[in-house]
Amino acid sequence: MSIRRTCYLTLLSLLSLFPAFAQQPAQKPQVFFSDLDNFWVAYDSIRTAPDSLRQLGYLQRLYIAKATPGLKSMVEVRGYTAPEYVHAIRRYPKFWNSLRPFTRRAPEVAAGLEPYLKKLKQLYPALRPAPIYFTVGLFRSGGTIKDGAVLIGSELTLGGPGLDLSEFPPAVRAARARSYQGAPVAKAVLTGVHEYVHTQEKEPGDMLLSLALYEGTCDMIAELVTGRVPAQPYMTYGPAHEAQLKEQFKAEMFTPAISNWFYNPAPDDPAHVSDLGYYLGYAIGKAYYGQAKDKPAALKRLIELDYGNDAAVEAFLRETHYYPGPLDKAQLLRAYAAHNPVVVSMTPAPSPDGFLDASVKELRFTFSAPMSPNTGTGLGPGGREQFPVTGRVGFSADQKSYTYKVDLRPGHAYGFVLESGFKSLDGHPLVPYQVAFKTKE
Repeated sequence: MSIRRTCYLTLLSLLSLFPAFAQQPAQKPQVFFSDLDNFWVAYDSIRTAPDSLRQLGYLQRLYIAKATPGLKSMVEVRGYTAPEYVHAIRRYPKFWNSLRPFTRRAPEVAAGLEPYLKKLKQLYPALRPAPIYFTVGLFRSGGTIKDGAVLIGSELTLGGPGLDLSEFPPAVRAARARSYQGAPVAKAVLTGVHEYVHTQEKEPGDMLLSLALYEGTCDMIAELVTGRVPAQPYMTYGPAHEAQLKEQFKAEMFTPAISNWFYNPAPDDPAHVSDLGYYLGYAIGKAYYGQAKDKPAALKRLIELDYGNDAAVEAFLRETHYYPGPLDKAQLLRAYAAHNPVVVSMTPAPSPDGFLDASVKELRFTFSAPMSPNTGTGLGPGGREQFPVTGRVGFSADQKSYTYKVDLRPGHAYGFVLESGFKSLDGHPLVPYQVAFKTKE
């Protein structure tokens, strides 16, 4: 027998023992629906209970105590509590009753996800499996991830036209009605693909550009495998105003100022379009993928980019050529910082030698620009021992000053910090302001 013939037979023997992975069918994703079933059991029991204590017991015993790892993660990530669930069930019964038929379609969503995840596996062979959990939350997340699992907030993701929103305040009702437009199963499938891609990515850093690429890449890849983009206002507004948005984004993309671009709903303003950072990240990723000659390598780069590494993210941006010509990061940061508001005065002000009368009960700080409702107050170098704040009066009518209630003792040193949680109306963070004074004996 020839050497070639011997090698051929040996190879056949090996293949019979170890079937080629490429010939095996793709493994179906693990999907868990028990949290949905448990929620409705708890809901029905709560609706028959006459008092809040028994209602809380039902919620805890029938829903929270039986939680899957996915629901436990969702509760942890979004800070849900049992009393909050009970309050929402009691306050919005018409909404929950109308939601129930929508949640029964969760298996359709799972079935719809399967072919797209299979396609994604073909395009990106390194795709890792991720369990998918359908949970019921309290309107703070339609979808997120934790510990490599996809967590679906069914009260947001599975809803659609026909939900009874009459119990919500008018502004919230209008915003929810916009978010529930479109075919619920198709929208939920797209959300599932988006979140599944997140399970493959590295966490983003604090830079706006990092978060935009981290989120927008998932929308771009979801479109690649499904042929659809999210039915969100930012996907309609973004392409129509891209030139303007590009310049606005460029001014802030190297900063941590995400509040103008992400998680910024304005229910009282029907013309407001939130989450435009998703669109900018999508557009940048799509520009990179569109010009790439090696599509599999480009997709791998998008998924495996170290979004927590600012230098890597900035290098990637240059490769996309989304912004033609060089970008002067230092100059952009200086220009951005020039618009940050500052504290211009403290009333009453300490004396030139740093003393303040111990009888003072309030401290008012005036800013260089009107401020948004956000606040940020931190301890000074002296820690809790030197923290004088006991309460807050809040902002003045013109939003240009903020007043704290304080309790001062004679012969004591005090200090705290007004931090960048304070923001101007256009989202620029306050330059941190250190407060330090003493009281006389």
